[in-house]
Amino acid sequence: MFKKVQIYKTDKYNMLNVEVQGKTLIVREINDQWGEECHTFVSRPEMLHWAENRFRPSDFSGREEELTAIMEAFRSV
Repeated sequence: MFKKVQIYKTDKYNMLNVEVQGKTLIVREINDQWGEECHTFVSRPEMLHWAENRFRPSDFSGREEELTAIMEAFRSV
């Protein structure tokens, strides 16, 4: 059995979940532009590094609270 953590969900076409399968972390990102993307990480620091590069502060200008919530959700996995 694995644990599924929802990082964010704006609607059924825009969401990001993390599945914890033992030591493996699988990030499933679904959006209305690219469909579903899967990223597999073997460590939490590796996943957090990806998240910091994927969700840059410059992309969230004026929406800093949203970025903070996303990064906190990743850290809580």
